[in-house]
Amino acid sequence: MPRLGAAAAAALALLLPLTGCAQEGTSPAAGEAKGKATASAAPADRVEPLSGDPAPHLPAIVEGDDGRRVTVRQAERVVPLTGSISEIVFTLGLGPRVVGRDITATFEQAAKLPVVTRGHEVSAESVLSLRPDVVLADSTTGPAQALDQIRSAGVPVVVLEAAKDLTDVSDRITRVAAALGVPDAGKALTKRTDRRIAAAREKIPAHHEKPRVAFLYVRGSASVHLIGGRDSGAGSLLEAAGALDAGTESGLTKDFTPVTSEALAKAAPDAFLVMTKGLESVGGVDGLLELPGVAQTPAGQQRRVVTVDDGVLLNYGPRTDQVLTSLVRQLYRDGDR
Repeated sequence: MPRLGAAAAAALALLLPLTGCAQEGTSPAAGEAKGKATASAAPADRVEPLSGDPAPHLPAIVEGDDGRRVTVRQAERVVPLTGSISEIVFTLGLGPRVVGRDITATFEQAAKLPVVTRGHEVSAESVLSLRPDVVLADSTTGPAQALDQIRSAGVPVVVLEAAKDLTDVSDRITRVAAALGVPDAGKALTKRTDRRIAAAREKIPAHHEKPRVAFLYVRGSASVHLIGGRDSGAGSLLEAAGALDAGTESGLTKDFTPVTSEALAKAAPDAFLVMTKGLESVGGVDGLLELPGVAQTPAGQQRRVVTVDDGVLLNYGPRTDQVLTSLVRQLYRDGDR
């Protein structure tokens, strides 16, 4: 299984059509609310575009992370091939120019656009039928033959490195803005996003014991139950929220490892981080507690489950501050302020 931080789009594409030594004890911040799961925030189903309607200054010459030098001459019809890139394009104020979407673009403004790709299953024919001026992809987008077919039709394809952690947010915004000829909008959005992320981090209690949080990727319909390790993509968010990634702390060096009683006992999480629809797919908190070893952990005993909407958790983009705010609120709502 690939690292979810890079393959979140493909993972969500499967879901959306269907709906060290372990530390003992529980940290105060993660263990006080007993008998119930932590409530999640209302779904963040809208993006907040910058004010105004930026006019692209083209042509723009950019180098993709695939090493290709690309010239973008027009941006009247834009097709982003991942939900996270769509989010950036819309937030830059270029939403009216987007003519198609990946299935993981779940926010409200993109909902009525035709779905032309599902993460790793890009349909070149569907994309080309929209007569795009430019296609934006990332390094997890495929198959490669589909992207080559789009290029062969004369359409510029700009490939970005997949988002990995919090440090990628500003760079991705800047590069998407550059490719679409709106660098000033990119600077404005980067400044706004950085400011909001910093504000979210300031909400972490000044004096707290770092809770150990295990990121579980679960899909009940497919019987997929995994615990995230060093390369899951969630570690950077947990660190920014003042927590420890329990999987990484327990020595898991891969992206994901099957959930077992042994793995969870070693991780000894104080709380679980689970995508909202993933939790629903296993029957909520009660269903999660039935997975091997979950109920025996400090998090399971306290029913401490933190949830974030699938469509934003690992996007690392303009709404990452909302993710951090939700994580901080859920993790420390019973802690000292």
